[in-house]
Amino acid sequence: MRAALAGEALATGLKNRIAEMQGRLARLQDCAVKRRQIAKDVMVELDIKKVTAPDFTVSVRPGMPALLVLDETAVPSIYWQPVAPRLNRQGLLSELKDGADIKGVTLSDPEPVLSVRTR
Repeated sequence: MRAALAGEALATGLKNRIAEMQGRLARLQDCAVKRRQIAKDVMVELDIKKVTAPDFTVSVRPGMPALLVLDETAVPSIYWQPVAPRLNRQGLLSELKDGADIKGVTLSDPEPVLSVRTR
């Protein structure tokens, strides 16, 4: 029974430690995302296209425009998927990129994309 109680105590302690470490993981991931955003913002602001270091290369390239639905009711029915009333976002995006003028949607301004290559 002592072994079972010891095992339960260890399991409880481990669960608490895992919860703490998951919180730490989330904070580290959030920090990394923010630091990448800062690097991208600085490079865009200063018009720096590429930074090369011995262990990585960072470059900023134009991003792809995303579909913005301004008014779903104005979108032609051919872009609605027949199974459940749902927009065919890929079809809309493809035709908008090809220059089509479709009521109710437009392309967003492209966001710069930060590309990091490690060696």
